Amino acid sequence: MGETLRVGQVLRYSSAKDPTHPMLDGYANFHYATESPGHKKALLESGINGMAKVSAGGRKRRPAILIRSSPWKAGSEQTPWHDVFDTDNGHVRYFGDHKVGLTKAPGTTTGNAALLDAFAEHQAPTPEGRADAAPLLLFRAVSRNGRVKGFVEFCGLGVIERAERIVQWAGHERTTFTNYVYDIALIDLTAENDQVDWDWITARRNPAASDQEALGKAPRAWREWVKRGHSALPRVRRRVARARVTKVRDQRPAPGSRRDQDLRFIYEQFDRRKHDFEAVASAVAARVLRGSGHNYREGWITRRSGDGGADFVGRIDLGTGMAGTSLVVLGQAKCIRPEISVSAEQIARVVARLRRGWIGAYVTTGTFSEPAQLEMVEDQYPIVLVNGLDLARELRSMARDDHGDDLAACMDHILYAQGVPITSRRPEEILLE
Repeated sequence: MGETLRVGQVLRYSSAKDPTHPMLDGYANFHYATESPGHKKALLESGINGMAKVSAGGRKRRPAILIRSSPWKAGSEQTPWHDVFDTDNGHVRYFGDHKVGLTKAPGTTTGNAALLDAFAEHQAPTPEGRADAAPLLLFRAVSRNGRVKGFVEFCGLGVIERAERIVQWAGHERTTFTNYVYDIALIDLTAENDQVDWDWITARRNPAASDQEALGKAPRAWREWVKRGHSALPRVRRRVARARVTKVRDQRPAPGSRRDQDLRFIYEQFDRRKHDFEAVASAVAARVLRGSGHNYREGWITRRSGDGGADFVGRIDLGTGMAGTSLVVLGQAKCIRPEISVSAEQIARVVARLRRGWIGAYVTTGTFSEPAQLEMVEDQYPIVLVNGLDLARELRSMARDDHGDDLAACMDHILYAQGVPITSRRPEEILLE
């Protein structure tokens, strides 16, 4: 196991380029972390640094391209453009190395030529072609200890999605010139704890290693991209929206706890009569939404046939009179084993039924998968998710408040005494009541 580069890690890039010590001035030593014994040093002297190609399997393979952006130069006369590093959403927009006054064609400068070559590889139609493609390792200069030079932050591993020929303003020359700009997708490194193992790059530098042998050391998401191509990018792109995602294990009660016993009891009560669970889900959704300070009105439970994909309907009233409006709430109830997770596709089906001004509510005895939550956050789905742990908590609270802490009596009251009608009315009719 060699050294690793961790996303967000700041490394000391010393002009001495000495790979001897793992740390310099309290920071990881870039040249130590990127050393490949027997090979030339990895460098960041230019904005675009293509490693020398090696002959492997009868073809020329570029081990990697290291890209460095210098934000402190952005907006200056010399560098009036701004590279965009949106690492949280897995996107980098990076400008090539053509400059005003150069007589050669824009795509023939050293950096642009390397990136356009990589772009062609990244667009390869076969896994074999993509296995040969050069990975992009992205860095940006950062200031430390009052210095704007000598430190870089590792920003991730990238694939070029598109290359565009553009006209740029040339700063103090007061003229324009032609260049390339590259849209780069950052690859998800979650499986590797947000790290790239430098052994992968070293393997790609070894002429005796085949593309497939080197690929075995690549991050999992990179291997998925090699296998599937750009169609896999929505799944393998780096996303930090996961900060708003609750892990599946945290959506379940502790085994053997009272909450766990409650959830098991609820599931067993409705496992064979799932239509009855819809009334319970409607009542819990009402409590959750009212608890958020909203004026919520329960509407009805839909009939088993012809429900249009909705299990219950409600309404949120915002404001009053001319300063008010109402939103339709379209509810989905899913009584499943507590160990099962609701998928992104299942949530998307509910969202697809929402019209403008409607929101969704999804109540389940199970959990919501992390990809499902991530998709909801990223696409800003207007939907409220109530997992099994929350369901059990709300029902127990209702039982304690109104039914002497008797959970069975609470659910019976919802089913037989609360009086929420069962009908096949259209959801928008609730706005007329």
